[in-house]
Amino acid sequence: MAKSNEVTLETVSGDLRKKPSDVVVIGVRQGKEGPELAASPLSAKASEAIQSSLALLGVTGAADQLHRLPGVPELGAEVIALAGLGKKDDAESLRRAAGSAVRQLAGTATVTLALPAQDETALAAIAEGAALGAYAFHEFRSTRDGLKAPVATVRIHSELAGSPAAKSVLKKAAVVGRYVNATRDLVNQPPNALYPETFAAAAKDAAKALPVKVTVWDEKRLEKEGFGGILGVGKGSARPPRLVKVEYAPAKAQAHVALVGKGITFDTGGISLKPPANMDEMKSDMAGAATVLNAALAAAELGLPVKVTAWLCIAENMPGGNAQRPSDVMTIFGGKTVEVLNTDAEGRLVMADGLAAASQEQPDVVIDVATLTGAQLIALGDRTAGLMGDEGVTDALKASADAAGELMWAMPIPEELRPTLDSEVADLANIGARHGGMMTAAAFLREFVGEDATGEPISWAHIDIAGPSFNNGSPYGYTPKKATGMAVRTLVEYVAGLAS
Repeated sequence: MAKSNEVTLETVSGDLRKKPSDVVVIGVRQGKEGPELAASPLSAKASEAIQSSLALLGVTGAADQLHRLPGVPELGAEVIALAGLGKKDDAESLRRAAGSAVRQLAGTATVTLALPAQDETALAAIAEGAALGAYAFHEFRSTRDGLKAPVATVRIHSELAGSPAAKSVLKKAAVVGRYVNATRDLVNQPPNALYPETFAAAAKDAAKALPVKVTVWDEKRLEKEGFGGILGVGKGSARPPRLVKVEYAPAKAQAHVALVGKGITFDTGGISLKPPANMDEMKSDMAGAATVLNAALAAAELGLPVKVTAWLCIAENMPGGNAQRPSDVMTIFGGKTVEVLNTDAEGRLVMADGLAAASQEQPDVVIDVATLTGAQLIALGDRTAGLMGDEGVTDALKASADAAGELMWAMPIPEELRPTLDSEVADLANIGARHGGMMTAAAFLREFVGEDATGEPISWAHIDIAGPSFNNGSPYGYTPKKATGMAVRTLVEYVAGLAS
């Protein structure tokens, strides 16, 4: 599988003519009195001339607005681009403006971002936005005619240029951007290229240069060790399932986090067949597994002093002659039984195996990530992930998401939902109450989280990314069309928080 080109991130200060670029980007904020330039690198006279012309040019400072002007000699660039920062003055507005500008300037080799990078927080946001905005997925195009390559080099204008702090900030932004884009690459793969066997191979290949251990369970080992959920879901496909464990275990680790990801490489719904409309989007049903894989690899490359174990629960859900049927009973790893009432509620079955296996190692916390329910979109829309589980973990994850600029919202798991999962023939059924389906699915998953050494339930949280993992609308900010890489940044931020 081809890898996305990675943008080169640099910092510059002083006279921009010494390091000329194709475009210099200047921020415009939506002020109370109208649009206003933010941190212009231009002379006072040139800045005043542009400021007085903003309204006439139709520049408002709104997010995602990019207005091109002829360059001036003092900037060493042929083009000035005015990028909207919106109304807020925070890190996320900078991250989105940088990403939006770099995304819209595709086809340009070198861009200088002269946005307000007055401190490390602002510099980090701009660098990360640039890394996320410089993305394209062209792997399966037979010709590149008419396609614009992502920006190759981004220089950030800042007084911090060249400092050890700036170098550290750029390194982290580059690493995080690379693994978010790697997640996007995996999710964007067509299902005839990415299926359980090739997904497992891609995980091994991605980990080669890092201090991690990768273990793969094939269908024979899955059967021998009793992974009935993954095997049951994968029975209808000619492509057998896989379980992949990616382990990063640094010396003197301060904590152990287990990440469990749903990896349905294509979801037809099985015997409970989905409607044909938009079924092509079901190639993205493995986004949870791609997310936890790349979060673990990012933690390893950043050298975070936390043990991270990612469990990728991979299967293809097809309606073949050997497929599981509604009313079949599956035995999950560890012994619990599940009556399958709907084969399109398959993600929770593979996740049950992963949660049970991860729990055996008694980590400090288990976090699972899955494109689990359509109910998530009904409750929270296309851009906000649902966050459920133990309050201590969900609070920390929400804080991490806020810091990373990702939208997550904590939801309860009401106690009345668990009885709706009762089965007359098995320990529980794989579907329950339809209303509040996102929370019912979380109640199901919680049944497979094990106990710690003291006999207490392991701390756990569930992130439903069904909507925000895949963007069907127009690109915005640093978010492209199709795969978004949602939740990688939050998980890296969370793990880094444990380390600190």
